[in-house]
Amino acid sequence: MLTAAWKKNDKKARILIFTFSIVVFLLVTALSRVSIDVDLGFDVHIFAAINAVINTCVSLLLLAALMAVKGKRYLVHKRLMLAAMVLSILFLLSYVTHHLLAGNTEYGGEGIGKTIYYIILFTHIPLAGLILPFILFTAYRGLTGEWVNHRKLARITWPIWFYVAVTGVVVYLMISPYY
Repeated sequence: MLTAAWKKNDKKARILIFTFSIVVFLLVTALSRVSIDVDLGFDVHIFAAINAVINTCVSLLLLAALMAVKGKRYLVHKRLMLAAMVLSILFLLSYVTHHLLAGNTEYGGEGIGKTIYYIILFTHIPLAGLILPFILFTAYRGLTGEWVNHRKLARITWPIWFYVAVTGVVVYLMISPYY
């Protein structure tokens, strides 16, 4: 096992994690109702493609981190997970930028494709909104060396985070013809 990188301070961590999570959730929710009409001289849907690439990378990092921890390569696991967190922050910035500049896009397909799209979307959105504090608490438990609690949380956090990252790419692929 690795040594703890941070000193444990649960009260401060709870306050920071919940405050950050709530602020991000409220910001994304509020900004999803706002659209800025500005001509940047390029197709603003490039941000959606960037989001899909980032989510693909996060998915691959999560898989690699899972393999690393199962192989007891804890430092590699830590670095991969921190990289996934950094990319997720970049994703969030790109996601907000895309929705500010492009607004919402309606799915234009019909039939079973439309049904599948909305099932995926309606599971992806709430899980994406709920996963942030779990990611942060899981990281906090790992960085403070609380391995038992880290593992317990990771067993919940990892599959949801992976699902959100993968379904983000699927949603992009399904809606991109309608941009």
